[in-house]
Amino acid sequence: MEQPLKVFIISDSVGETGEHVAKAAISQFRPMLQQVDLRKFAHIDTVEHVKNIVKIAKQQQALIIYTLVRQEMRAYMEQVAAEEQLAAIDVLGPIMHAVQRVTSESPKEEPGLVYQLDDGYFKKIEAIEFAVKYDDGKDPRGILKADIVLIGVSRTSKTPLSQYLAHKKLKVANIPLVPEVEPPEELYMMDPHKCFGLVISKEKLHSIRRERLLALGLRDDASYATDARIEAEIAHFQKVVEQIGCDVIDVTNKAVEETANDILQRRRMR
Repeated sequence: MEQPLKVFIISDSVGETGEHVAKAAISQFRPMLQQVDLRKFAHIDTVEHVKNIVKIAKQQQALIIYTLVRQEMRAYMEQVAAEEQLAAIDVLGPIMHAVQRVTSESPKEEPGLVYQLDDGYFKKIEAIEFAVKYDDGKDPRGILKADIVLIGVSRTSKTPLSQYLAHKKLKVANIPLVPEVEPPEELYMMDPHKCFGLVISKEKLHSIRRERLLALGLRDDASYATDARIEAEIAHFQKVVEQIGCDVIDVTNKAVEETANDILQRRRMR
């Protein structure tokens, strides 16, 4: 399409839910959809606000995604969008109706409840701070305190995976493995079920490291990205994971979310 797709996110809270849903859906159309213009309207709490935004959406022929918890607001949004012949997707309504039907309970219809500062929120913050403190082997003492320990060679997404899992309220430490440095002794003292080794194909790792060197303005033939160096690091990695007896997950061509879900599923099975 020549013009960028315009998407309006309308929420009576901060709009993160609608934004995540929109991005998840749009990602399925890349690279076909190269240009997407996402615009978020947060804290929309009156029908007048809704009416004004729909007028703008009509002018720009925007797709509307809305997360409104009050029934009257959802009904009005549906009505005015239909009058203007605009596509509008209600993200929360169908789910809330289903929960109400199954439980016979009525929703509170209070915006922003999911973001209230409860015990879960503080656990998430604690986990995020833990992941930062014990990132990249900064302090091996975190190994025995962690819920999950990630090990792997450089560029296997240990840090972003640690942060993703931290948002699930899990305390994660990650340790880089290099042949010249003995792994911390705490790795052999911990419960191996808490440890996950991250492995990647030699071809993919070579490509990632080469791009990393070029991004840093360095020559792409440095030893860091050579086949011999990569083979030595992966051999060392295999030796360490065999000694620990931990699970190994192949992260080649895997998104961080996929690897995280794999880890979470293995934890649940145990």
